[in-house]
Amino acid sequence: MPLLRLTRAAAVSVAIVAAAFAVPSLADGEPLEDGSLPCHPAGAQSRYLVLFAEGTTAEAASTEMTLACGSTVAYYGEIAVGVATSGDPRFADRLGRARAFSTEAVEAGHAGKIAPRVTTGGGDTTEDRSGEQWDMGMIRADAAHAVSTGSRDVLVGVLDSGIDATHPDLERAVDPTRSAGCLSGKADPSPAAWAPTTSPHGTHVAGIIAAAADGKGITGVAPGVRLASVKVVDDDGTVRPESVVCGLMWAAANGMAVANNSYFVDPWPLTCDRGEEHVVYEAVRRAADHATSRGVLNVAAATNESRDLASPSGQTAGPDGQWRTLDGNCRVLPAGLRGVIAVSAVGPDGVKAGYSAYGLGVIDVTAPGGEQSTGKCVLSTVPGGYAQVCGTSMAAPHVTGVVALLASTHPGASVQQLTRLLTNGATSIACPADYDLDGAGVQDAYCSGYAPFNSFYGHGLVDALAAVTP
Repeated sequence: MPLLRLTRAAAVSVAIVAAAFAVPSLADGEPLEDGSLPCHPAGAQSRYLVLFAEGTTAEAASTEMTLACGSTVAYYGEIAVGVATSGDPRFADRLGRARAFSTEAVEAGHAGKIAPRVTTGGGDTTEDRSGEQWDMGMIRADAAHAVSTGSRDVLVGVLDSGIDATHPDLERAVDPTRSAGCLSGKADPSPAAWAPTTSPHGTHVAGIIAAAADGKGITGVAPGVRLASVKVVDDDGTVRPESVVCGLMWAAANGMAVANNSYFVDPWPLTCDRGEEHVVYEAVRRAADHATSRGVLNVAAATNESRDLASPSGQTAGPDGQWRTLDGNCRVLPAGLRGVIAVSAVGPDGVKAGYSAYGLGVIDVTAPGGEQSTGKCVLSTVPGGYAQVCGTSMAAPHVTGVVALLASTHPGASVQQLTRLLTNGATSIACPADYDLDGAGVQDAYCSGYAPFNSFYGHGLVDALAAVTP
């Protein structure tokens, strides 16, 4: 359906009133003067992401969404992306399917694909558990702390399921004045909006980055920095694109030096820049680019799909049951976007974990994520104590912590400078000669490239000590 427009520009304000009050009295299907159909709410409200042309004002965007039978939730003028709700199933058709999309229109949810859910934590929070943190030794974080634990001037955004700010290892790190909930697509700074409810994922990620170095519990990579809890993952593990746009815009507006993104954007593991998927791809791309332009370095998990992200191909069933053909226009969001640091995971042996995605030119660096088959995952904080979890979700915050140390050591460094320092300081890892993880006589994945840069490890294993060494 073509874009809904009024026949006379001077009638805009009258049309808004008509849409709000007069339309419900019209019979369903009876056209208005301009030939469009009246609003006809079907009942349940759905949330939509809407693209606008660059330079569209908030007033113009709100008017257009209202005339399409929607209510404005938020409008991000810097990137010309809006969020609206509507109970009218024709909302997206009125604006055009290449401009409006609702994740709620398809079944989504992927919590287990990033990292296993753990519902409770255990362990004495006064006991020193640092001896169990093999991951910190691997990236030399323990040695780095003798030089620097990071600066309180550095703010790190944890875009996730919320951080438990009452945990003894995190209570000093979380900055409530810079935290917000983004599940609706509009930032809500109230504590209830950014605190975790049923998911421990964000608290686990936060501990890897900045758990206190107090001789109790665990110690994070950069225990001296501050954290902002930015809730973009709901209790079902769903990561809606409007939440991510909100989170990235909040990070940009609140002076975060680095933002951790241990998730992929629903409703597809790989989002293609075509058709209705273009709306999700473009909105998240615009938000990520804006955050980068405002000095936020985004770090993202490569996902746990064991997939070659550089050469997506074949057909895959989407969450709605429809088959989709993957090609070079399909990327995991946000890890596959330009300017975002994509992180693969290695196990305790320093070899790419079997679950970790990879891809030449996509993976920038690698970090410890653990390997389930060896029983060695990453120990970190969860509400009520500690838990071990494996995944690229755990690898990414190790990198985020190293970036936070770099930002502390090099105040005022640009995103590009921090990226260069991170990759130059990484330890190269050559492709394994044999990647037959189960001994079946078949390679489980093929590594391409050479030691300084390859598809499994990118520029190599991040090094916290190098980050604080002049």
